[in-house]
Amino acid sequence: MKPLTTLFQFFESSHKGTKIKRRSLLFSAAYSLVVSTALIGCGTTPTNTATNSTNSTNPSTVASYAKTTTAAKPAASGEKKVIRIVRSKQLTPLAVLEKKGDLAKELDKIGYEVKWAEFAAGPQQQEALNANGLDIASTAESPPVFAQAANNPIVYIGASATNGKPIALLVGKDSPIQSVQDLKGKKIAFQKASIGHYLAVKAFEKEGLTINDFESVFLPPSDASAAFSQGKVDAWFIWEPFVTRTELSGTGRILLDGEKLRDTRNYYTTTRTFYEGNKEAIKVFFEELEKADTWVKANPKEVSELLTTVTKIEVPILEKMHGKYTYGLRPITEEIIKEQEQVADFWFRLKLIPNKPDVRKGFLTPEEYAFITPKGVLKLAGNPKS
Repeated sequence: MKPLTTLFQFFESSHKGTKIKRRSLLFSAAYSLVVSTALIGCGTTPTNTATNSTNSTNPSTVASYAKTTTAAKPAASGEKKVIRIVRSKQLTPLAVLEKKGDLAKELDKIGYEVKWAEFAAGPQQQEALNANGLDIASTAESPPVFAQAANNPIVYIGASATNGKPIALLVGKDSPIQSVQDLKGKKIAFQKASIGHYLAVKAFEKEGLTINDFESVFLPPSDASAAFSQGKVDAWFIWEPFVTRTELSGTGRILLDGEKLRDTRNYYTTTRTFYEGNKEAIKVFFEELEKADTWVKANPKEVSELLTTVTKIEVPILEKMHGKYTYGLRPITEEIIKEQEQVADFWFRLKLIPNKPDVRKGFLTPEEYAFITPKGVLKLAGNPKS
């Protein structure tokens, strides 16, 4: 297992922009891991700074936690294995699985107990996988590539449809900024290595600009929200439900969304060790996830009523948000593998990862995917872009 401090070195900025100190990043990782242990339902506590946090923690505490949270160990007689899955507080089938308890019931039948772990964003999930503090992550395209660049043995076990509309670039409600060109030289906040980071660069390059034409402010969502509301950054690239919450609060408006920018998808990832030892549990996870996906897609009102307490957004507004999403798993195909190779090329070109990883090492064989992927999903192999 690669130490957390080593992996964080790969997340340091190598271009013009605001850098978050490594000790602050270590604090974020430790905090996320503690949250996942307690399994509480709150997010990262916002700070009052717009750029650099001065919080610190003892790295040995993180290492100690990692050593004492081994997932899915061989259970003693009568004991259950534990599978830790990332918690979603969005309008997603993952959130439905936790709220309704269907997955827990099915996994109980094969000797597993489910625990839901909450993290600020994708990079923190990948850190937790590496530290053995999480078993199944759900992230956008970039966090796994950053993890692979740090030589972490991750495995891509599932993929979603391409979906960019729920991610948006926000500016202040009364800001004079009306276009991406107006953001030249301005401060844009996002979680580093997140979909917000990826789309911010894409948006600028589409306008003939580069990553050097804006100032990157690397903040996790809660801290970015505070900085944005206080006017300490000019824009914020973030996903739902933060987008809608910001609009409802009257502090921001959408400048553009990711619908025409996004050329990637979300992934479910795990470690090689967990995959090898828990294939049946992963299979059950995807079977239940696909059922939840189908239900969510067909029942906007019911899912909104179910998740209103999770998202902290009123039911009528959630129903409107529902139309932004594309639901359903997609089979992992050669085309999808090539997509991830292009993402690795993208970040390496920008010199934000130290090497271009062999992305293919993180993918399974067609036969392995055939075992863990629902049959209905496998039938979509001819149309992975849908």
